[in-house]
Amino acid sequence: MIETQLENRVLRLTLNRPEKRNALNIALCKAIVDTIEAAESDPAVNAILLTANGKAFCAGMDLSETLSAERSQLDAIHERLFTLGSRIRKPIIAAVRGPALAGGTGLAANAHILLAHPDATFGLTEIRIALFPILIFRAIKAAVGERRATELALTGRRFGGNEAKEYGLVHELCIDPEIRAAGIAREIATLNPRAVAHGLDYIHQTRDATWAEAGEIGSRIRAEALQNPAFKEAIHDFLK
Repeated sequence: MIETQLENRVLRLTLNRPEKRNALNIALCKAIVDTIEAAESDPAVNAILLTANGKAFCAGMDLSETLSAERSQLDAIHERLFTLGSRIRKPIIAAVRGPALAGGTGLAANAHILLAHPDATFGLTEIRIALFPILIFRAIKAAVGERRATELALTGRRFGGNEAKEYGLVHELCIDPEIRAAGIAREIATLNPRAVAHGLDYIHQTRDATWAEAGEIGSRIRAEALQNPAFKEAIHDFLK
């Protein structure tokens, strides 16, 4: 259900269920989560590139499985999937082409950097089937803010690439988002992985912190960062 390729310290993970518009059944969710979680502890991986085969990036939950699957199993795998962006300390760069709806929007929002084709479409469409997008709401809120996330969740409306960029969900629109995202991933993969991890750690830990708490967290993480041999080497080279 997924294809993977490791090159230049970039792990490319491609959703490969095009006949189902890459709908998220349990097996696909588990494949995505297991692969990305394993990549976090793999020293050969410095960045993760997320793409999809077919005409849709991801159509959301596989509704044919929703009523038959055990709820606790669904909840557990969805919680792991839709919190990847706040748990993983290696950058996730995603490229969206075509629809990324409901859980597809949630998956895209978990990327640290998101590129999209201008014709890509997004939407928190769960409300249209009598379900509020609770599991993905945190990631959407972090990307676009609570007010916009609430409006999108309550209306369930679809919106295009230009709006997604205006809201802050998408960072950049491009005709070939896969190529652009791959270039960004390769560039980030050349940076010091400990420094990148420190940065993501600080961002995630301070998301809901007070000003004072953020300062304390920052001091601790910065103290760790200052012990990074790569930082000491860079300072030494600068002072030569």
